[in-house]
Amino acid sequence: MVDLTFLTTPKIVCKSGGLTSELGQLAKSLLGDNLTDDAASMNGNLPMALLVTDPGIVQFGYAKQACASLEQAGFQVTVFDGVQADPPYEVVRQAAKIGKESDATVVIGLGGGSSMDTAKIVALAIHSTQSLDDMVGNEQATGTRLPLIAIPTTAGTGSEMTFVSVLTGDKGDKKAIYSSKLLPDIALLDAALTLGMPRHVTAAPALDAMVHCIEAYTSRTKKNPISDALAVKGLQLLTQNFMTVLEDGNDITARENMLLGSTLAGMAFVNASVAAVHGLSYPLGAKFHVPHGHSNALVMGPVFRFNIEAASRHYAELASVIMPQRQFADEQAAAHAFVDEIEGYLNKSGLPTRLSEVGVTEADLLPMATEVVEKIARLIATNPRDMSIEEVRQMYQSVL
Repeated sequence: MVDLTFLTTPKIVCKSGGLTSELGQLAKSLLGDNLTDDAASMNGNLPMALLVTDPGIVQFGYAKQACASLEQAGFQVTVFDGVQADPPYEVVRQAAKIGKESDATVVIGLGGGSSMDTAKIVALAIHSTQSLDDMVGNEQATGTRLPLIAIPTTAGTGSEMTFVSVLTGDKGDKKAIYSSKLLPDIALLDAALTLGMPRHVTAAPALDAMVHCIEAYTSRTKKNPISDALAVKGLQLLTQNFMTVLEDGNDITARENMLLGSTLAGMAFVNASVAAVHGLSYPLGAKFHVPHGHSNALVMGPVFRFNIEAASRHYAELASVIMPQRQFADEQAAAHAFVDEIEGYLNKSGLPTRLSEVGVTEADLLPMATEVVEKIARLIATNPRDMSIEEVRQMYQSVL
């Protein structure tokens, strides 16, 4: 008998061009009777939307489009565009302060995973008396969250579907807040926002999403039939369209497929958990400021290869999903071919493939390995195979 609770964002709207055509009305629907059709005549007493984003999204013009859609629906809009990668506590505090001072009634996260993770916490923190540290952990957050819409501009993190936000604490360490309160009310998938993105901005989040699928499917502790189905379809969509979006950034069909694949991956991994790839990647983000998707991609090959001993059957099953025409001699051959194929996507991406290329030195390996095993043990616990500090060091060494 399967014993599980599966949580996900309750409403997904998938429409190219939806940022301008759908956002305002979707935000309006979350307020119900608090925003009427004659809201524009309320003499400045309009409900306030807080748009949480980053400077790049403003530069692309997407924030302006979002504001126009919201204003047309009867909102005033305050824009916080100070989101940083691996969001520091201080950025979250600043955004929450602005949201509180402006009397925000709905929060919109527009951007990559960092913008959405920030928006999720801000929507809760605006009316919370808790410190961010008090929220860290599993279901520690209290209080009432404001209505929340998440709009991804990359196909990768799946944050629009998750009940976790990963932040950088005041001491520079990674902090993960898990709470069902963080699930957005609506995920708006607009593939037009991902058109024409640079190759590296496309590749790194896509590889991150592939890792989400694989780690969800092989989770030692939380693997379940619902996440399995989502992970399989997500990985299929991602691998079938990866090279197309790298070579033709304006292929809208491929972009839509990548965005859907990323969303399915988010639904899968947040319920089944990620594992050691994410564990090994965290020090790369915190210490060397490597973007999250790229840091996962750098270490996924050695981690998956290490896991074959315990996960060969699952990797072989996934091999048949992404390489349906291939014939394999046995389960082990299929598992090895699968890992080679996934690692090959990094090699084809144009991203740096060695740790030394992002500033890591030999002297960094043991401290990073120690941090992974001693401080991020929760991600080793869900991995198909346990690993020691020396084994983690060797994995880092293999891609130095």
